[in-house]
Amino acid sequence: MHRSATDPRPRVLHLAQPVGGGVARVVLDLAKAQLTAGLRVTVACPGGELAERARDLGAEVRGWRADRSPGAGLPDEVRRLGRLLDEVRPALVHAHSAKAGLAGRLAVRGRVPTLFQPHAWSFEAVGGATAALALRWERWGARWAHRVVCVSEAERATGVRAGIRARYTVVPNGIDTGHFTPGERPAGAPLVVCVGRLCRQKGQDVLLRAWPEVLRRVPDARLALVGDGPDEAALRRLAPTSVEFAGAVADVRPWYRAADLVVLPSRWEGMALAPLEALACGRPVLVTDVDGARESLPPGHAAHCLVPPGRPGALAGTVAALLLDPELRASLGGQGRRHVLSTHDVRRTAEAVAELYRELLGGRPLVSFECRESIHS
Repeated sequence: MHRSATDPRPRVLHLAQPVGGGVARVVLDLAKAQLTAGLRVTVACPGGELAERARDLGAEVRGWRADRSPGAGLPDEVRRLGRLLDEVRPALVHAHSAKAGLAGRLAVRGRVPTLFQPHAWSFEAVGGATAALALRWERWGARWAHRVVCVSEAERATGVRAGIRARYTVVPNGIDTGHFTPGERPAGAPLVVCVGRLCRQKGQDVLLRAWPEVLRRVPDARLALVGDGPDEAALRRLAPTSVEFAGAVADVRPWYRAADLVVLPSRWEGMALAPLEALACGRPVLVTDVDGARESLPPGHAAHCLVPPGRPGALAGTVAALLLDPELRASLGGQGRRHVLSTHDVRRTAEAVAELYRELLGGRPLVSFECRESIHS
């Protein structure tokens, strides 16, 4: 249901290209908090799970056709977004991830307050000439972001080292600690769970290469990969029979609660949600030392729960050592739950973002876009 143009409540536009995974989760958590606070919220995306769930929350949803990666269709994507912006007329635009950040900043060009949240830098996801182009764009496009929101201090530092001159704000990721709660682990053989999109970023191939050594030391261990993605067929070719491909699931909590250990062997991140969710469920996590990983762990956990990225041998040794030490796992899980409650509750994240919105608009209530100059004038 569309509200009257005279509705005095401010409108925020969240722009996202990924419609699943961590980016969608962040958008939905923010939209829920902002709707509760009385803002009008529009989510523009290519449909899918994000659109369905945003609509269920009460947000206005606008379709924005866009591919995941930049290509020949980018000019049309920017034009479509420009028309959408003229129709929605938001007080503030919050663009999530590389593609929405690219198209959004090209369409708005700083004419209304614009936040760009990379959710991991685009130039880390590619190599060669493509990485150079992505970095060049991020340096150039920073002028059209009133603030770049990083989910970890490490992500911000990566941007600074790369020469991206921007006004940065660090807002750590948060999760719903009332939704992700501990539960009793079912009886059975030791279970390692990896939750994430099946793609190069998440590093499931590294975990599968480590798995034979884990089995040599813990012969009855099992591994479950929870999620789907473009690398599924290749990963299945690497996997022995002790590996289960669970696919995408509507509710990941039973997998966390069934796990003895949750592993995320990423090649790059900003700050992944899966480790925070697992910690909230009272389960120990093992992560690779990429952006945001150390910051997501409780103090003292790095000695037990952090390994170099892309190193199957180091990963195998640490997975096996944790599986063979149930007392340490129990201690780590309990500490992890307390850490997430105190540091990564989604309410903290939503309030930090709300404060940033207020700051960008001079500390006053968000004003409606109806009073502003058209972005195409």
